[in-house]
Amino acid sequence: MNWVPLRGRLRGNERVIAVSISTVLVMMGPGILAPVLPLFAREIGFGATAAGAAVGSFALARILFNVPLGALSDTRGRRLLIVGGPLVVAVGMVGSGLSDTILTLIVWRFVAGLGSSMYMTGSLAYLIDISSPTNRTRLLAVNQAALLIGVSIGPSVGGLIAAEWGLRAPFYVVAGSALIASIYGYYRMPETLEPLAEGAVQPRFRSKTAAGIRALGSAPFVAIALANFAFFLTRGTAQNTLLPLVAVDSFALSVDQIGLLLGGMSLMSLVLLPVASSMSDRFGRPQVIVPSLAITAVSLGVIGLSTSSPIFVFGSLLLGFASAVAGPAPAAYAAEVSSDDDRGLAMGAFRTAGDLGLLLGPPILGTVTDSSGYPLAFGINALIVFVAAIVLAMVAFRGAGSRVWPGGKR
Repeated sequence: MNWVPLRGRLRGNERVIAVSISTVLVMMGPGILAPVLPLFAREIGFGATAAGAAVGSFALARILFNVPLGALSDTRGRRLLIVGGPLVVAVGMVGSGLSDTILTLIVWRFVAGLGSSMYMTGSLAYLIDISSPTNRTRLLAVNQAALLIGVSIGPSVGGLIAAEWGLRAPFYVVAGSALIASIYGYYRMPETLEPLAEGAVQPRFRSKTAAGIRALGSAPFVAIALANFAFFLTRGTAQNTLLPLVAVDSFALSVDQIGLLLGGMSLMSLVLLPVASSMSDRFGRPQVIVPSLAITAVSLGVIGLSTSSPIFVFGSLLLGFASAVAGPAPAAYAAEVSSDDDRGLAMGAFRTAGDLGLLLGPPILGTVTDSSGYPLAFGINALIVFVAAIVLAMVAFRGAGSRVWPGGKR
């Protein structure tokens, strides 16, 4: 076998591989905690509303910091966020594991959310720096696969760890994984932000942030931001908050069984990722995102109205399939309708829209669950997703076509 071409390909993609390895380590955290966090909140004396608040505090930190951190990465570089973010995550996870009240849990989850905002904003900008419109989906798909590997491994690992050593142990495992990611990023991920031309003046942080936010007000960017809001709301509310509680309350599943179910949903997304990426490149980003939103809405209805374990499992796997259909298309579309001069800021704003869904969905729909039951909460979630699908379809499929990339290329 001729190893020379293989070595060349690896050298050409070593930065993508480095980001992906770091992403696996960081994203194992949310996966590990997915079957644990709602039950941990219940263990220290609180219900679905408090569990939603713990999830929401993580998102609140990301909402507050995504955009300024994105602007910071455009002026000070990506490595600051990629290396520092996992360190902050580790601190937040240790504090979460030591919490004995819901207030302390919420505070430490906020700290972990800050670290997550740092890493995810920096890593997305990093990947866009080293990609082009012709290979961007493929590179994002590699990192998406890494994300899904981490999320897929996480729930099963988290469920088994919790079953063996208690509900606090998974938090410490996540902290160790994040610390390894920080050390790895420090040694393996060089800076990608282009230096200023000779004589150029670095724009002031505040003015650059304000100008970039105004530039992100186009209809396509707003539409994809709304879609990301719907995707993240569903992930944080229906999938990671309500689904584990339904599994326990309605179908008496154990924590390790819940972990296997959530892991199976993520594994489905991982297996179908190459197909999703190919469809996105061939047919266009909105042509896969809109159907994904529609299937998501249907799956939420199935879960909310489930009367037996098989129907519940079917609805859950359909939700995993819907997530797989979109793949990396939303992030690629957001990058392509944004300015190349504000990559970090664009990714920060894009993720902020999603994190707003994480912030609002769990506590609000958790309250709906406590007062009116699961079917209404899942129904509201499904309606929000359906509206996002309609808005994106109206914007993306109008006029000149939806496969026009920046610069007029198709």
